[in-house]
Amino acid sequence: MLILRAALLAVVLSLASGVAAAQDRRQNQPGQFDFYVLSLSWSPSFCQASAERSPNRPPDPTQCGARPFSFVVHGLWPQYERGFPEFCQQPSPRLDRNIVSSMLDLMPAPRLIFNEWDKHGTCSGLGPRGYFETLRKARAAVKIPEAYIDLERPLTVTPDEVQEAFVKANPGLTRASFAITCDSRRLSEVRICLGKDMHFRECPELTRRTCRREQLIMPPMRGGPA
Repeated sequence: MLILRAALLAVVLSLASGVAAAQDRRQNQPGQFDFYVLSLSWSPSFCQASAERSPNRPPDPTQCGARPFSFVVHGLWPQYERGFPEFCQQPSPRLDRNIVSSMLDLMPAPRLIFNEWDKHGTCSGLGPRGYFETLRKARAAVKIPEAYIDLERPLTVTPDEVQEAFVKANPGLTRASFAITCDSRRLSEVRICLGKDMHFRECPELTRRTCRREQLIMPPMRGGPA
């Protein structure tokens, strides 16, 4: 009996080791992933939080200056069914300044664009231009609910209301395909799962981490009352 148990344990450990090895071989290999997460950041929340964290240092003037921004792209992140790759090429291929300039309408902070390319873009298996073209396609696949396009006053919402608004605005999107993130009181981001074909897809690991707070504040866009 002891010999049989030992043999079974050896088989189990061997299988587990094989699975782990397979995961390790795939980890951080460019182009080897299952789907994307498009992360849309509510810019007014980001700017308020930045100002609170560093009251003696002005927030990023590109994103938090005079021009009003609503949802902006935080990033397009390659994902595994469980976990995600990052920094897949070190040093990362050089990012042309012309590409950075071309993305400022969606990602209004040059530093963010460089960081997202280094951490996430290098895992896409695409070159810089191809990655940011894919990011633009992903953003075009998502429609922002009308109520959030030109928010002039603070809005109190629940995570459920935000999810319902996005589901109604985007045919094919279900609650199993995205998550809401928040800080202690504000809506932070909407993170939407997309296949490599840019169609919405379910992502249970992500949706399990959605914000559970009863109420959230969406600060108004720049120029609106605080």
